[in-house]
Amino acid sequence: MWAVVACLLVAGPVACGGSGDAGVDGAEVRVLRMPTGAGGVGFLPLRVMQAEGLIEARAREAGLTDLEVEWIEVGGPSVLNDALLSGSIDFIAAGPPAFITLWDRTRTSVQVMGVAAVSALPMYLNTHAEHLQSVDDLTEGDKVAVTAIKVSIPSLVMQMYARDRYGAAEAERFDRYTVAMTHPDGVTALLSGSNAVNAHFTSPPFHQRERRDPRVRTIMSSDDVMGGTTTFVMLSTVAAFRERNPTVYNAVLAALGDAQARIAADRTAAAQALVAAEGEGGFTAEDLVAVLEDPAVVFTTTPQNVMKYATFMHDIGSITNLPTTWQDLFFPEIHAADGN
Repeated sequence: MWAVVACLLVAGPVACGGSGDAGVDGAEVRVLRMPTGAGGVGFLPLRVMQAEGLIEARAREAGLTDLEVEWIEVGGPSVLNDALLSGSIDFIAAGPPAFITLWDRTRTSVQVMGVAAVSALPMYLNTHAEHLQSVDDLTEGDKVAVTAIKVSIPSLVMQMYARDRYGAAEAERFDRYTVAMTHPDGVTALLSGSNAVNAHFTSPPFHQRERRDPRVRTIMSSDDVMGGTTTFVMLSTVAAFRERNPTVYNAVLAALGDAQARIAADRTAAAQALVAAEGEGGFTAEDLVAVLEDPAVVFTTTPQNVMKYATFMHDIGSITNLPTTWQDLFFPEIHAADGN
């Protein structure tokens, strides 16, 4: 990945295949490559944007009548980061820890910055193991499924808990118990009773699916550790894309706000859009509506608790640069928001 950054530093995004090339006439891009996200409720605004053509509608209002949006199914955070830096996708949607890592490592090169938050919701550590009454009870025979080892939201939350309870030297105390799995795979592994995992740190609606099983209980949530609501998914892009495509950039930001407003206004339609895009996966539209009615599940462009992640990551040495405020992480368009 960082070979791509080196190329961009020396030759610029055009020479490295980046999408910063807006054409010889200076026109903005006509094909916008957007990620659909990793799936689930946290990425729902992206699915609503896709289903209802909200970016295209906002672009037309601004005079770009021929913008085409290509929605791309991309893998986990590392794959997304590679795609953004190589110019094969224009935005990425990921959790704050993955974004902050990329922000830190591109400060003097392509400058990956946050566009806006997409969703805020808790994550839950679920288990069926009788001996696990808290995360402190983990032993060498236990395995906790997380989306990515060390850098995912669940991993960071457990590191924060370990630091606060056992001291800074023990921040990575629980890392050795974690294994990387997608949320659907984690649900399957936990509920199957196999030896693959006996705990899963997951998000809605996968959390609700697991809790239907009477064997499963929750022993920790991200809200417990973070002290309140936390951004779960956010959009980011490179500085050159925003500079060269201001109309398209603003169309994306406006469409995101439109999608969030539509979810709040009609949860049933939003749930149906998610089922149509991703299949039921064990969830009906009615199941998803119940999740969307949970007051802990919030769709807003305002970043929440992002600085807490950044400060912790700097404290343990996983990033070099410490932002002074949350605005240092985001482009100016949302700086007036009451974020943190």
